[in-house]
Amino acid sequence: MRLQFILSELGIGLRRNLSMTVSVILVTFVSLTFVGAAGLLQVQVDQMKDDWYDRVEVSIFLCPDQSEQPTCASGEATGEQIEAIGAELAGEALEPYVQDVFFESKDDAYAAFQERFADEWWAEGVTADQLQASYRVALVDPEQYQVISDVFTGRQGVEVVRDQRQVIEPLILVLNRASLVAAGLAAVMLLSAVLLITTTIRLSAMSRRRETGIMRLVGASNLFIQLPFMLEGAIAATIGAALAVAGLWFGVTYLVQDWLAQSVQFVPYIGTDAVWTIAPLLVGVAILLAAISSVVTLSRYTKV
Repeated sequence: MRLQFILSELGIGLRRNLSMTVSVILVTFVSLTFVGAAGLLQVQVDQMKDDWYDRVEVSIFLCPDQSEQPTCASGEATGEQIEAIGAELAGEALEPYVQDVFFESKDDAYAAFQERFADEWWAEGVTADQLQASYRVALVDPEQYQVISDVFTGRQGVEVVRDQRQVIEPLILVLNRASLVAAGLAAVMLLSAVLLITTTIRLSAMSRRRETGIMRLVGASNLFIQLPFMLEGAIAATIGAALAVAGLWFGVTYLVQDWLAQSVQFVPYIGTDAVWTIAPLLVGVAILLAAISSVVTLSRYTKV
């Protein structure tokens, strides 16, 4: 009987405030979509960092002919200089830092260049002699780049020592800032959702003050009186969360995996499993929003 009464009161409240309930669902949907997008973007950034930093290399570019660097004043790196650099990379002093070393000759560099830019007209005029040899060094810890740089920067026969993270980190920085912007927008939208849920519960409580007063007179408990109002907010917020999860799933499936993954193939993209990972968080946030709004509102507007 009590359950039937609570469900009856819940249905009455949803019908009376249908437009406000729809507004709560939409605002919760938008706000939690921003929350989910910020979370997915951060997961994407972490996945990219883990994948790229594991493959990051330090490139020791050897002197080509006619370089303007002081270390290349004697011309192209000689065979003795190249062998000395290779021997030092394989030596005991750098063994704790170096995981693997690959020497790329001019011919290797030319083959890689032609493979990468095979369809570009301007690449046809490039010859192997115009490129430079290099050592590609994979580090045990990519954060230890400075050790290799200190050893080989300024050495005769070495034009420049370059860390590939210098190319990667600006992109990571942009994505991190985009994640912060999305989180900021999500916070604003969550505040809007709390205010709107609070307003909806308040209007529902005020429209049923007479019924609430009668229930007080017959000895109904606070929980019994307030439960229908709490369920109204919780149901609306949960529906909004479900829509947010569905929207994120469609976004990852069709925007990321079907479009971006085909257009830009060197990025390790997240999958729909990431959406299901954050889905419980979004539902939990929705329930928390409803709970906060209920506590703030019902203690005042269900009094008789």
